[in-house]
Amino acid sequence: MNKGYNVAVVGATGAVGRTIIDILEQRAFPIDELRLFASERSRGTKIPFKGASISLDTVSQGAFNNIDLVFFSAGGTVSKAFVPQAVQEGAVVIDNTSVYRLHPDVPLVVPEVNEDELCRHQGIIANPNCSTIQMVAALKPISDAFGLKRVIVSTYQSVSGAGSKAVFELETSVQDYLEVGLSTSQKSPLDEPLNQKNIAFNVIPQIDVFREGGYTFEELKMINETKKLLRMPQLAVAATCVRVPVVTSHAESVYIEIDSDNISVGDIKHVMREGKGIVIEDDPNSNVYPTPLSAAQKDDVFVGRIRKDFDHNNGFHMWIVSDNLRKGAALNSVQIAESLVSKSWI
Repeated sequence: MNKGYNVAVVGATGAVGRTIIDILEQRAFPIDELRLFASERSRGTKIPFKGASISLDTVSQGAFNNIDLVFFSAGGTVSKAFVPQAVQEGAVVIDNTSVYRLHPDVPLVVPEVNEDELCRHQGIIANPNCSTIQMVAALKPISDAFGLKRVIVSTYQSVSGAGSKAVFELETSVQDYLEVGLSTSQKSPLDEPLNQKNIAFNVIPQIDVFREGGYTFEELKMINETKKLLRMPQLAVAATCVRVPVVTSHAESVYIEIDSDNISVGDIKHVMREGKGIVIEDDPNSNVYPTPLSAAQKDDVFVGRIRKDFDHNNGFHMWIVSDNLRKGAALNSVQIAESLVSKSWI
């Protein structure tokens, strides 16, 4: 990584955008120039980077001229409007929205899982859904070693996955509940609350809108992205995605069925320990297992509660936790960029 690159971040004021900027600095990504873009109301605001302050600008014609790499994290509408412009102006885009994830010509990448897909990019690489990233990172070594037939996942997703406003909603709702008591019928402090339900001391079995078959868009993302990432279009995948009153880190209860017979929990743990970015925290006798709080601000995917199914010899259960703003979004995006640079694919 001797060469420096001109890099831009679109959505620099959002939770993921800010984290991308932090990680670029923490990991010393080779940057000659960093440009930051946000909405009109943030124009002129300064964001610190490597001891300097960078003024925010808005995207305009020619904004990506002489830019090598752009991170998009400002929502699907912005990506639809400006990703084609960035590519046309010569940049490679890493998009953190769902817009391009299932496009057949766009690589969907978790570097620990399918880094080689990056070589076929045509200017756009899609960063997967946060809950999908941590799950496939954990399941990849199992799939490689023992085969994979079925995945059933229930998620416990933090409010930061819905953005900074959702974090504010949680904090405000909890405060109101504790001070005056807040019934579920009372109005949320936000104009557009999380699915019109109060999140304080509550669990909401809906993330994003409902689509075909009664599944939410978030659940369909997990189903379809898992198949694409693992290159297993026929893999049986089912998901139930739930929002919980936690600020950071997503947790998942995952059941899998493998192809191989006579595999033990020890065998599963062994291959997972060999996987990149996977940390096993699993000691039932000492109540050791990952939690959202213990995973926050960390880069790894943590796995615990690994156990064999009582009724299915090839079935296993596990608990997977990771910081959704880091590995689930910003870190994975930066790791994609690092792979592009190390392989000279940019």
